[in-house]
Amino acid sequence: MLEPFTGPFADLGEERTQGTELAIEEVNESDEFDFEIEYETYDTQSDPEDALSEASEAVQSQGAQFLTGCISSDVALSMNDFALDNEVLYTPGAADVAITGERCNEYVFRFETSTAQIAEAMAQWTYEEQGDQIFYHLADYAYGESVRNEFESRMEELSDDYEAVGETRAEFGAGDFEAYITQIEGAADEADAVVIGSTGEDLTTFLSQAADRGLPDEIPIVTTTASFTPVRAGAGDAATGVFSGVRYYPDLEMGDNQEFVEAYEAEYDEPPDNFSRVGYDSIRMMVRGIQEAGSDDPTEVADVLGGLEQETIFGPNEFRECDGQAVNPVWMGELVEGDDLPDVEILMELDGEEAIPACEETGCER
Repeated sequence: MLEPFTGPFADLGEERTQGTELAIEEVNESDEFDFEIEYETYDTQSDPEDALSEASEAVQSQGAQFLTGCISSDVALSMNDFALDNEVLYTPGAADVAITGERCNEYVFRFETSTAQIAEAMAQWTYEEQGDQIFYHLADYAYGESVRNEFESRMEELSDDYEAVGETRAEFGAGDFEAYITQIEGAADEADAVVIGSTGEDLTTFLSQAADRGLPDEIPIVTTTASFTPVRAGAGDAATGVFSGVRYYPDLEMGDNQEFVEAYEAEYDEPPDNFSRVGYDSIRMMVRGIQEAGSDDPTEVADVLGGLEQETIFGPNEFRECDGQAVNPVWMGELVEGDDLPDVEILMELDGEEAIPACEETGCER
């Protein structure tokens, strides 16, 4: 289990770990399986080199056959390559399109919703409700670049008049966004919305500083991940009025989600969020692949896991054979005033087939 237990994504890493551990506990206590899962945790510190070192320790010294985790897209992409080189199965926690796109391989299967899937809902809603003149503020690493590319390609399909009126980029872990906010304010008269491609502590800090400056009163803020509980909790009232793509919310009446919510709340005394559901069903889907293969050899499991329909919190789902991506539904939401933290009000929904790119468009060759 490779997660960022320290650094800007530590809250997200802890959340994903809780979902992962709950799934492992259920598997080990179930009569459905004739095996148990043993695991160790490793801190990636959101750094590719640290993650590779920890993965090497897990595989070469501890004999790990299956890897899961990594919130940072840069780190997850390094794990993609590691999984292929070492023939171990990997279920990532990051959203960059390349993970199940041009950097895919036959050992990688992702239950996390990709940037391409969430951008489908975001672009449609933004075009219909806000307009087609867009300013971008991006985290300056793989994920931010992925948000720009995926959102922009869809806006170009939707509108002949689409224009990117400006862009700012902040390094990962930046703590001061004042200069970027000033640039966004300067473009507010010509931009219909500002699209934010960042997450975790970076997004929380940006939203707090933007609210202090009154930016939401000048231009709609559209994000990929402000619906995440740690972001809403960290930003507090500063997140109210922000629009966000939504990958998961606990009230979903789909699949066995309500059973998951009940078990998670009983274990951790709090509702699950996106990364906890990713950790949870990444394990459950992987384990059913082991059961289907009748083997714990990662290559044999990978051979049967693609296209294997399974029951998930989203209902029947699968990792596609063509790219290893789960066919997840997506939503668009607005953060509204809540009791302890802003709530998410759902504005639109796309089902899994509507949201996921066609296989031939992904760039994946498995």
